[in-house]
Amino acid sequence: MNTSVPRDYYQLLEELQTIDFVLVELNLYLDTHPEDVHALQQYRAWSERRREVKARFESRFGPLQPDGAGGPGLTWDWNRSPWPWQV
Repeated sequence: MNTSVPRDYYQLLEELQTIDFVLVELNLYLDTHPEDVHALQQYRAWSERRREVKARFESRFGPLQPDGAGGPGLTWDWNRSPWPWQV
């Protein structure tokens, strides 16, 4: 395993965690306020932001989950280190 992890690895990972927190909170709110159009718009905007940040992370550091392991190449890159829980 490569022990030298760039600083932006942690920055992007923290940004994803923050976005995930916001999405969970909006999800819970929308469960009890399904007619709140503004909250639904926020949820969709944060979901799109998450897709963008996840794509940036995975293009630079590899997949976060096995479903992102196909990648643009012809190899299976899920086993590439470090995995998020190893740093």
